[in-house]
Amino acid sequence: MTPQPSSYLIGLIGSGIGPSLSPALHEREADHHGVRLLYRTLDLDGLGLGAEDVGALVRTARRLGYDGLNITHPGKQAVVPHLDALSEDARALGAVNTVVFDGDGRSCGHNTDWSGFAQSFARGLADAPTRRVVQLGAGGAGAAVAHAMLTLGADRLTLVDTDAGRATELAAALADRFGADRARTAPAGELGALLADADGLVHATPMGMAHHPGLPLPAELLHPGLWVADVVYRPLDTELLRTARAAGCRTLDGGGMAVHQAAHAFRLFTGRTPDADRMLAHMATLVIA
Repeated sequence: MTPQPSSYLIGLIGSGIGPSLSPALHEREADHHGVRLLYRTLDLDGLGLGAEDVGALVRTARRLGYDGLNITHPGKQAVVPHLDALSEDARALGAVNTVVFDGDGRSCGHNTDWSGFAQSFARGLADAPTRRVVQLGAGGAGAAVAHAMLTLGADRLTLVDTDAGRATELAAALADRFGADRARTAPAGELGALLADADGLVHATPMGMAHHPGLPLPAELLHPGLWVADVVYRPLDTELLRTARAAGCRTLDGGGMAVHQAAHAFRLFTGRTPDADRMLAHMATLVIA
């Protein structure tokens, strides 16, 4: 049996990722396993690059000896054509947030976002009704979260995105996997009527992140009959969540998704089984810090 490596070099590719807690989460968990893991951020903004450059950056990281990468906005879909292989989940979702390089330097893309969100939702909103759910955002994170919501049993998911074509494409893919009546799209102009009759709202756009502050929808559309789940975790308490709580909504922050997807990625990178509860405790201390 080939011994496991004792050290790893991992990177995160994305835009505006300076505040990311992923480096500390992975490095602290590695410490508990007695291995050295160095986790570097490769910020597209700082490098003067865009989503179209993600493939080249992945190839460069492979040549420089990286063992794996996490991919975040705006590269989760852009990276797909540049990989040698995809896991079943990544292929189905058309989005990748974890890339693992094997001993021959081949790159395999995985998606741990969807399972991370599903585990977080099951812990934080386990008894929440999911008869009708509205989701803002149909990009890479949106594809994963939509898959998770339908896997969890949501009866009807309505996607609203500024890119109508992207939303339509995602809805069609979801309909193929889950049934024609489970996913649909709607224009932003119908958001008020949709939310008035919805059980929950999932937010899966960059709005609310440290470098994209603000609300993704008018505050008056929130009401006590809604639960609100946000995928943003930096900051953990977004303006959306604060506004939703003030309106009487139950809320779920993005911290749980961030931790559970990181735990799955850690297992893919190292072959070691992480302690998700320990990583959640790390997240709590990091957010306070």
